[in-house]
Amino acid sequence: MMLRKLKIILDMIKFEHTIFALPFAIMSAFIASDGLPPWGTCGWILAAMIGARSCAMAFNRLVDANIDGANPRTKMRAIPAGLISTGSVWIFTVVSAALLVYSAYNLNPLAFALSPLALGITLGYSYAKRFTSLSHFWLGLSLSIAPIGAWIAVEGRFDWTPMFLGLSVLLWTAGFDIIYACQDFEFDRKNSLHSIPARFGIRRALLLSSALHLITISILVGLAMLPNLGTLYLIGVGIVTCILIYEHAIVRPNDLSRVNLAFFTLNGMVSLVLSVLAVADLLIRS
Repeated sequence: MMLRKLKIILDMIKFEHTIFALPFAIMSAFIASDGLPPWGTCGWILAAMIGARSCAMAFNRLVDANIDGANPRTKMRAIPAGLISTGSVWIFTVVSAALLVYSAYNLNPLAFALSPLALGITLGYSYAKRFTSLSHFWLGLSLSIAPIGAWIAVEGRFDWTPMFLGLSVLLWTAGFDIIYACQDFEFDRKNSLHSIPARFGIRRALLLSSALHLITISILVGLAMLPNLGTLYLIGVGIVTCILIYEHAIVRPNDLSRVNLAFFTLNGMVSLVLSVLAVADLLIRS
């Protein structure tokens, strides 16, 4: 019974999509270490990432249960469909939050001290679309914690490099979330929910998304100036550029049929390709 509930919750929060931010955390940890970080540190970073994302997504499903139930696109999600009780999801949320905090405690004092702030930012996103069209950037800020937090986990301090890497994640995430939000353009307007597409229309929203991804690529190119990143990393940036160009080519104002391909598959490829080639570059040079 418990395993069945866990399976429903993991499916509900799309656990496999932890892949969006996790590769950037790994990449940041390798850059901070100028090679392979200690295995123990990698393990606690992974645990913290799983805890943070699982907590945030489960909380989002709780907060949005009524909205999801009213939206034809999401009404079959686990909570509005009656597949899982809110009590079970609350327990999962609290346990996931505890995993993040405990993992941060096992990393270093700064990581532990900042863990409540990380939780506050990621949980706060769930309310953002109720009062601001900038909710996409709030989601981006939540994911940008991954590379910044991983750097702190290794170094125990702030630095400019993870800030720029975090900024690229923020803009990339906001860009693809704007694309995803185009699906709910009419629903959001009718229900007074805030999003870039609902405020400015789908065409302008897609143009803004393209601009955000252009800036993202510019920042990633700039990071190639780091002494421990080289040819393989730049090849990764080139591939990511091609993926993002394709992503914008298949989503059009009058054809949103391939939004899920753009949102889930292609963006998963972005983080994986870039991090794998960056890590390979670092290992070769170390």
